Amino acid sequence: MYVLTIDQHASGRGGDRVPHLLRAFDAAADIRPVLRAERTVGDEVQVVLAEAAEVAAVVETACRQRGWAVGIGTGTVEAPLPASTRSARGSAFAAARRAVERAKTAPGRIAVVGPADSGAARRAESALWLLTAVEGRRTDRGWQVVDAMRAAVSQREVAHTLGVSVQAVSQVLRAAGWAEAERGRELATWLLEQL
Repeated sequence: MYVLTIDQHASGRGGDRVPHLLRAFDAAADIRPVLRAERTVGDEVQVVLAEAAEVAAVVETACRQRGWAVGIGTGTVEAPLPASTRSARGSAFAAARRAVERAKTAPGRIAVVGPADSGAARRAESALWLLTAVEGRRTDRGWQVVDAMRAAVSQREVAHTLGVSVQAVSQVLRAAGWAEAERGRELATWLLEQL
């Protein structure tokens, strides 16, 4: 299991953005948590996931919202699962707590703590840093085209939907680092699965 503890950076200056982040998680089709994301305390959110691909999706969503430190912990979650994330316990929660504290000063504000092989956690963390570095440079237009591309079959379909040329779609995808980020997401997912 993966537990993510996500803490708002500089919350005193930016106001409470937890509701906005929770709505973004709820709207994401590729995030299907074991225990739903919820505010745990103050400006902090926790979510429990079973799949590594969903971890990458949560990290991407938090990166896109900007201003969040993401701690990823792997390990056990005690059964039976409670109805609320706040009521759950296990080693993955302790790992996520350590990770989010480290994430506050880490590149990309992301840290991974695993139960055993710290080398595996470091490799997964590195892939997530690189992924979010690419995605963090995207413009709003870049995200719009990437979102459309993920829902489409081809660049031609995206061009038709957005009312632009195929060449324009291709240029935006290149500038948005589409190919690099998709491969980075695959790599991060695979590395998280090794924990």
